[in-house]
Amino acid sequence: MEKFKNHNGYSRMYQENKLTLGLFFPIESYTGDIPEMDIEKQMKLAKRAEELNFAALFVRDVPLRDPNFGDVGQIYDPFAFLGYLAANTKKIALGTGSIILTLRHPLHVAKAAASIDRLSGERLILGVATGDRPIEFPAFAVNPDDRGELFRESVAVIRRVWREHFPTIDTARVHMTSGDLLPKPKLSEIPMMVTGHSGQSPEWIAEHSDGWIYYPRGLKFQKALIENWRSLTGEFKPFTQSLYIDLTEDPDHAPEPIHLGFRTGRNFVIEFLAALQDAGVNHVIINLKYGHRPVDEVLEELGEFVLPHFPALT
Repeated sequence: MEKFKNHNGYSRMYQENKLTLGLFFPIESYTGDIPEMDIEKQMKLAKRAEELNFAALFVRDVPLRDPNFGDVGQIYDPFAFLGYLAANTKKIALGTGSIILTLRHPLHVAKAAASIDRLSGERLILGVATGDRPIEFPAFAVNPDDRGELFRESVAVIRRVWREHFPTIDTARVHMTSGDLLPKPKLSEIPMMVTGHSGQSPEWIAEHSDGWIYYPRGLKFQKALIENWRSLTGEFKPFTQSLYIDLTEDPDHAPEPIHLGFRTGRNFVIEFLAALQDAGVNHVIINLKYGHRPVDEVLEELGEFVLPHFPALT
């Protein structure tokens, strides 16, 4: 998108007909739902990912542990962790996959996101979602039936307080008649990506988002989804998806399905990512949770053999 040509995170990740690669935190493999999440190790891996030319590092927003769900992500609050990550990296994009707008006040989200974008040098990609874990909504006293409406309210409020000075806003959660939100993003905008459908139609997402984050699906389904959505946008808006990979030592190991991904060798990874690029995917966030090899070995192999095919763009 032309409006983000000077946004460092966006320009590193996204270009029409190109695919880049990112990593989800925690950058480790683990069983159960709680990772080790050793901060020294994670920052060392984050810096190495930047050196190897990964385009982005992503964090998740998991407010409460639900043992039945199977994964708590990076454990730490996403915005607090992104601040620490921004201080330990220089150019790699920093993404959220995704902030749960229904459980956070939109003014808090707007201020936190603008702060991270400023402190990181315009590197934040703000993925947003409605949330899907049943235990969260009663805990936060939110009616899950209101998710779609609350999501639309948040998106509208966040954009207004980024763009406008002293706006007057009257919504379900915001009654703002004086005061202003600071800091504002340097570009008055931060790339905001809708995750899944978030209770919205493809038409709404095409109009109100700066891009779409979706789940791993078969190539035929994903290509049709992207083609339909692109027909609604009228301009290039990037498509991002996640992918779980258990990289084997044998580069020619045939793919075996795992949860939302594959156990396979690097040659199939390259082939599959190229097919995703042809289907219109612009960024793939790799999750290594189910890996069986030391994660530092996997990063080095991806960096040497896979990333040269899909390098960061700046």
